[in-house]
Amino acid sequence: MGPRQPLRRTADRRSLLHVSARLVLPPHAAWRHRESRDGFEVVFFHQHEAGLRVEGHSAAVECGDPFAVRYAIEVDAEWRTRWAQIEGWSASGARSVAIRRESEGSWLVDGAPVPQLDGCLDVDLESSALTNAFPIHRLGLSVGEEADAPAVYVRAQGLGVERLEQHYTCLAAPPGRQRYGYVAPAFDFRCEIAYDEAGLVLDYPGIATRADD
Repeated sequence: MGPRQPLRRTADRRSLLHVSARLVLPPHAAWRHRESRDGFEVVFFHQHEAGLRVEGHSAAVECGDPFAVRYAIEVDAEWRTRWAQIEGWSASGARSVAIRRESEGSWLVDGAPVPQLDGCLDVDLESSALTNAFPIHRLGLSVGEEADAPAVYVRAQGLGVERLEQHYTCLAAPPGRQRYGYVAPAFDFRCEIAYDEAGLVLDYPGIATRADD
């Protein structure tokens, strides 16, 4: 097989996905961190005509080290991240980072361009299960389809920002559920993530499970 290429979707289909999601997104959601860390995440959704803003909090202990993260992220009507503001607290102190996607597809981190992030359309927070919803909505894959989804990845402790290559494959799932194969080569990690009908994570093996479903 040749190298896998990202699937391309039309703007019309993306808009339809956005409208559909607006009908089923709950006002809030929560996850319990599991296995790799112990803690909790809560997020609140604020929908508007131009897209969606989410505000969340995540706190956990990992390998004996506690951290807390507060974030606000806005995506447009096609589920592409516009900006993210993240604040974090850990034993090493308090930090914050501001991330913004420019119209031409480049990214600014605290106002400075970071060329290695070019081509990313999503922000993915290590501390969050919520952010795995963004590529699912944006790509709109059918069963058997797959796509690359590189993301602007923000570490839980220290809020370091880097590029993370990711790959999603849409798998068959029971009615009212969605299921995706997920691969992150940099971490030598792969799993199958279960989502609800709104495209929010239900079960992320080794990472998080939905607490309010």
